[in-house]
Amino acid sequence: MTADEDQSTEVGVGPWVGEFPTDPRYDPELLAQGDRRNVVDRYRYWRREAVVADLDTRRHDFHVAIENWQHDLNIGTVVRNANAFLAAEVHIVGLRKWNRRGAMVTDRYQHIRHHPTIGEFIAWAAESDLPVIGIDNLPGSRPMETVTLPRRCVLLFGQEGPGLSDSARAACSQLFSIAQYGSTRSINAGVASGIAMHAWIRAHAVPPPE
Repeated sequence: MTADEDQSTEVGVGPWVGEFPTDPRYDPELLAQGDRRNVVDRYRYWRREAVVADLDTRRHDFHVAIENWQHDLNIGTVVRNANAFLAAEVHIVGLRKWNRRGAMVTDRYQHIRHHPTIGEFIAWAAESDLPVIGIDNLPGSRPMETVTLPRRCVLLFGQEGPGLSDSARAACSQLFSIAQYGSTRSINAGVASGIAMHAWIRAHAVPPPE
């Protein structure tokens, strides 16, 4: 591989060519050094705060929550999916500390709220008038493929292995399952969250901006 070929595979863009723009959304340091962040092209060279502010003008009406009692490694993936599908917020229920590696820095652009207990999370959802929708392959769960998710809701996921806790299940207004056809009894919360969020997108979202 030649040096030119190697450079062509780099993520992002190099230093700005020409006179720097005066728009305050642009970051002088990124303009001077280049922007190698994993962001869409419309946000190249923008300050992080400017990107978040723009995302806030069009965030979707669904929230995502995940229980965190055992430092579940899937939480980072859930956050990354929430950023990709532009969830209003991600709610971490239980332990405050979580493994950010899977988020791939998307937590810098995604609003995240912590609730120490499931009770406090449920109280917040009630005050916000948001139904809690549990996603888990439990007896009595309805196939998500046969329903339309509510426009305003919180999608709640359990941990790898045990799934939703008993208290979380009891707090859900509805329970939906994701159809599986192989030998495994479950898919992890990171995968399940992406499927569920995309189901919401298909039902309620418009095409993303260019």
